[in-house]
Order: sequence, then C-alpha cells, then structure tokens
Amino acid sequence: MDTVKGSDGQNAGRPDKRAERSRRTREKIVAAARELFVAQGYGATSLQEVADRAGVAVQTVYFVFRNKRALFKDVVDTSIAGDVEPVATMERDWFRAACAEPTAAGQLRAHVRGVRDILGRVAPIMPLIAAAAATDPEIAAQWPAGPDPRYTVQHAAAKALTSKPDARPDVGTARAADLLYGLLSPELYLIFVRDRGWSPDAWEEWACAALTAHLCTDHE
Repeated sequence: MDTVKGSDGQNAGRPDKRAERSRRTREKIVAAARELFVAQGYGATSLQEVADRAGVAVQTVYFVFRNKRALFKDVVDTSIAGDVEPVATMERDWFRAACAEPTAAGQLRAHVRGVRDILGRVAPIMPLIAAAAATDPEIAAQWPAGPDPRYTVQHAAAKALTSKPDARPDVGTARAADLLYGLLSPELYLIFVRDRGWSPDAWEEWACAALTAHLCTDHE
C-alpha cells in the first residue's frame, strides 16, 4: 500500500513530532510546578526551581507560560481536567456516561467515582489557590466573580438525576444540586481524607451512601 504524502512531501497522518515534544515538555513543566507548589507554596516557588525539577531550561518555562501566574493557572486547570486537553468537565466521557445511567442510584455511583478522581487531584491545591489569590490580585482575577463552575457542573448532574425513575420526587433539581455541591466539595473531601485520615475509597463509599439516601427512593 502506497504511503500518502501531503503537498509538503511529508507522510500524511504521521504525528507531528515537534508538537508531541512540545506537549510532553509542557506536561513535564506542569507536573514539576504542581509538585513544588504543593510542597512549598506558590509564593516560595521560583520558575528556576520548576525548570530544574522538570529538567528544562528556565527560558523554556518562560517561553511556554510567559510567567508564574499563567503556569499556576495551567496547574489548576490540568488538575481539574486530568490532562491538557481543552475539554470541559460536562463534555468529558465520564460525566456523559454518568448522566446516561438509567437510574439515579447508578448515576450517583458513577458521578461520585468521577468526582473522586478530580478531587484527588484538585483538593490538595485548593488551599494554594486561596493563599495565592489573597496575596496576588492578578491571580485572583484569573477566577473572576460569577457562577461557580463547580456548581454549574453539579447542577447539570442534578438535572439529569432528578429525571430518573428512582429519584426522590420531593427533591427538586436545585436542592439536589446543592447536595451534590456541598457533599462533593474539595473542602469536605480534605476534612475526611487529609485531616481525618480516611482513604479515598472510604470517602467515596460514604459520599455515595449519603447522597443516595437523600436523593433516591430505594436506598436500602
């Protein structure tokens, strides 16, 4: 079978090696920055330290991210997403699959599992966001006032859940969204897992049981 070539003579369909190298470099920098931010704080971490940890020149860090604020924002965004792909949470496969479950109980199990994965990445950096935003107005401006994106996600999940046949008829979408938003919060996750020493498995089991009791008709 002949290899199809593009107009520039390159093999069509062949991955762009330069783009792949750039992606890997970006991932290394973000991973190194996350480790350092969590270990020693945003303010105490220099871009030179990030470069050293990532094994790249500091000029590369500046070229990719311009400054530490932009790098910090990328650390937060990729912690939420789990990767560098620009796909919103509600468009992620796990969220869509959870909402497509035929029962409220099934959706809750899948939803809590997906949120657990996110919280395992995000919860440790939540205190960093608060501390950095309190001391740097430009950091705070990266998360403008308005509807909380996390609540928007939970409201969408609640809307799907309350339409299921085993959803409690006396709990509307707004109340269900509040319960999801509160019980699946990073703050509550940290209280149980970091402060009280629960395993993520134990937190997931508790959160699923608590939400099922509040939101489903058959939870015995």
